[in-house]
Amino acid sequence: MKLAILSRAPDAYSTKRLRAAAIERGHTVRILNTLRFAIDLAGDEPDLQYRGKQLSHYDAVLPRIGASITFFGIAVVRQFEQMDVYTPNTANGIANSRDKLRSIQILSRHSISIPATTFVRDRADVLSAIERVGGAPVVIKLLEGTQGIGVILAPDTKVAEAVIETLQSTRQNVLIQRFIAESRGRDIRALVVGDRVVAAMRRTAQGDEFRSNLHRGGVSEIVDLDPAYERVAVRSAQIMGLRVAGVDMLEAADGPMVLEVNSSPGLEGIETATELDIAGAIIDYIERQVDFPELDVRQRLTVSTGYGVAELHVREGSGLVGTSIGASGLRERDITVLTLNRGSTVVPNPKSSRILEAEDRLLCFGRLEEMRDLVPERRRRRARPEVMPLPPQPSQDNDADQTHDS
Repeated sequence: MKLAILSRAPDAYSTKRLRAAAIERGHTVRILNTLRFAIDLAGDEPDLQYRGKQLSHYDAVLPRIGASITFFGIAVVRQFEQMDVYTPNTANGIANSRDKLRSIQILSRHSISIPATTFVRDRADVLSAIERVGGAPVVIKLLEGTQGIGVILAPDTKVAEAVIETLQSTRQNVLIQRFIAESRGRDIRALVVGDRVVAAMRRTAQGDEFRSNLHRGGVSEIVDLDPAYERVAVRSAQIMGLRVAGVDMLEAADGPMVLEVNSSPGLEGIETATELDIAGAIIDYIERQVDFPELDVRQRLTVSTGYGVAELHVREGSGLVGTSIGASGLRERDITVLTLNRGSTVVPNPKSSRILEAEDRLLCFGRLEEMRDLVPERRRRRARPEVMPLPPQPSQDNDADQTHDS
């Protein structure tokens, strides 16, 4: 396998470890400076130039894109994808993870537990936003901060309002998030590779610092993850479109809460804490997957007129409950079941003998007109009851009111 590692820091611990692990396994590996690429859109096929010359063939690319070059780095990764070069972390996945607001929006859509979060732009909405997440203390986060930079704990409402106003005055976008007191100064970093957690550590802040990042002086220790934490970590990474990711979770009273999904996790802290060959696990995974580059279904479906992907819900009374996939009549209607979701369990390519149960969700590919009557009606959002202010009470002593007003 010929592997390209996209990195501007060839001497960084993570880059060196990944390179060494690839060489130990007999692979050819080069470290390529992300900023030295030119995206070539002039030819008949997608292409890349590197240092002014046409890029040679690579089987796989492993992005280590720094936050400061996110836009250009994502463009380069996307071009590799258009050239059908395998990457464990797609351009969309990296983009999703870099924007804290976007990542939380995606995770919350899939029932991943996160601290109560809100995003507002107008100063007049700040106070109600703070109250909506549970009131002070609150955590204020810059949307694109890294390594704990741009994360502030505001102890009371007045401080929170002042900090947010100051940041917004410098055109910074910020999130307001509930402070999870029981996990103060402590979190878990799970390193996900493919469909499993290969290592996990608990990070603990020192002194009065509430941020547990190792770059902020936090200390780490190996931890055996509860299966619930493993499932949440893997699901979060996969939902974001990442096959190599660091998932940061809080140990909340009700179980794991996801803070962040990192597309370029550092390896030094977690390899030191766990004494595991995580770089080797990443290279092994890429080697197994290199023949299966990510397919953009939306691009492929443009040539399939009248066909598409839809999620069908199996409801009581639909006639599907208790029948097998084979006997459901879906295949006869030109509908193929790709995956079956039952609770938190996902069954890929389910057998035709699989019996359907109420509340199963079927991800299907087929003729859209045939699926139209099987797609559930959009659930209408129920408006939250508004707390209306009490109307002013008429005075019972007009003379007293007039005297007071004067």
